Amino acid sequence: MRSDTVTKGMQQAPHRSLFNALGLTKEELDRPLIGVVSSYNEIVPGHMNLDKITEAVKLGVAMAGGTPIMVPAIAVCDGIAMGHIGMKYSLVTRDLIADSTEALAMAHQFDGLVMIPNCDKNVPGLLMAAARVNIPTIFVSGGPMLAGHVKGEKRSLSSMFEAVGAYAAGTYTEEDVCEFENKVCPTCGSCSGMYTANSMNCLTEVLGMGLPGNGTIPAVYSARIQLAKHAGMQVMELVRKNIRPRDIMTEDAILNALTVDMALGCSTNSMLHLPAIAHEIGMDFEIDFANGISEKTPNLCHLAPAGPTYMEDLNEAGGVSAVMNELNKKGLLHTGCMTVTGKTVGENIAGCVNRNPEVIRPIDHPYSETGGLAVLKGNLAPDGSVVKRSAVVDEMLVHEGPARVFDCEEDAIAAIKGGEIHAGDVVVIRYEGPKGGPGMREMLNPTSAIAGMGLGSSVALITDGRFSGASRGASIGHVSPEAAVGGPIALVEEGDLIKIDIPNLSLELDVPQDVLDARRAAWQPREPKVKTGYLARYASMVTSGNRGAILEVPKNQ
Repeated sequence: MRSDTVTKGMQQAPHRSLFNALGLTKEELDRPLIGVVSSYNEIVPGHMNLDKITEAVKLGVAMAGGTPIMVPAIAVCDGIAMGHIGMKYSLVTRDLIADSTEALAMAHQFDGLVMIPNCDKNVPGLLMAAARVNIPTIFVSGGPMLAGHVKGEKRSLSSMFEAVGAYAAGTYTEEDVCEFENKVCPTCGSCSGMYTANSMNCLTEVLGMGLPGNGTIPAVYSARIQLAKHAGMQVMELVRKNIRPRDIMTEDAILNALTVDMALGCSTNSMLHLPAIAHEIGMDFEIDFANGISEKTPNLCHLAPAGPTYMEDLNEAGGVSAVMNELNKKGLLHTGCMTVTGKTVGENIAGCVNRNPEVIRPIDHPYSETGGLAVLKGNLAPDGSVVKRSAVVDEMLVHEGPARVFDCEEDAIAAIKGGEIHAGDVVVIRYEGPKGGPGMREMLNPTSAIAGMGLGSSVALITDGRFSGASRGASIGHVSPEAAVGGPIALVEEGDLIKIDIPNLSLELDVPQDVLDARRAAWQPREPKVKTGYLARYASMVTSGNRGAILEVPKNQ
């Protein structure tokens, strides 16, 4: 066993003395040591139940003959961090989580790992760590929140942000906003729509790293505790059979995840995280893959914010396995991929029934023949940009309008709420990319303000930052190269005509090339917004959004 390095032999007597200090017995040290990586904390609603998930996992590990040892991982609540300096610290935690978990696992020589994440950067960060450490590993998330109920309809966090916009527009009263505030988030769990956390927990299941139900069983259901016990038991099978993350997270598995991403209509943030996970297994992931897969993958789900259904509805309809089985009817998946069940994808999804064709459309009656995400290119985004096509209203799929240019999120929000943005405008928010932010902030506040002001079907938003999974509308993010490195988005001026053509995957700035050349000659890099601490180190190492904002040592070092 790997843990023999710290538990067996005379040279390891000092190590054993420290295990004795932990209260571990000889019998426990003779068993495989399983690191239970718990993201429990008391600030993230999606993580407040992870103490119970952790105890269930530990019980499952012990029942199956292992010794569970809990170690921590951090997590940020994107909702609480939204709209202020805290959002600069969201995406950057993904790599901090991967690094710290790698350090814990290697330093203590665990024989296996059970990862217990739930929210946005926590899930991909732990997937990245799993690929790096490459010892038998299984995931079990904390599960999604139940939808709230306001004014007789199911609601979620995106409704809350839009209610603030409606108040600014004068269509909601303070009492209306208060009702939303008290009802949209009724339980613990990751927010109830197909936002980033639920997107990544579902894709963990598709990748083969979580048991069926990992992405959809609600946080408050007893079945979630049972799932955690089964995950604890199953990691021992993985240890016995030496099935490792890189046996599971292959290139075909990444492509499966991208395919299901299209069918589910996942958050655009998946187009940051899948490339980063792929990078850890040595796969060169070009975001253009998305368009090729989207062309042949129908969009089967319209979960909030794209539609009126929620994670609890997807769970009742058959969950991720039912979606995958629909896709497999057209041979769209690599079914031979190994999974943590010890069985292949094909074996796992065989016979999984779609129990609600209104929640999961049948393969021959999709919402659209193409997938939920699209990568747009053009002279404004030579290296690509990403839009959640399934959440764009028909009238905004093709749009052109004058640029309204802002160099930070706060200025854009002030203009939107101040009534300065009008139907037809294209709001451009720049210097918010991975380097320029730094940290590539999510733009849920401005997209929600646009929707709340009644402009969702007439105003587009373009940024080198990114969008929350709760954003909807013609919201085009990850524009690459970003403004901070001199990307074309830095050259846009107020009133320039911008042309968006989502069906033809195009994003163009309608300005003569000689004019752009003159602007480029005059452009000067901005002073870094942050010069000390973790954000400054991150900005010096981070790559652009089209590469997944992965970290690399600068070439001049």
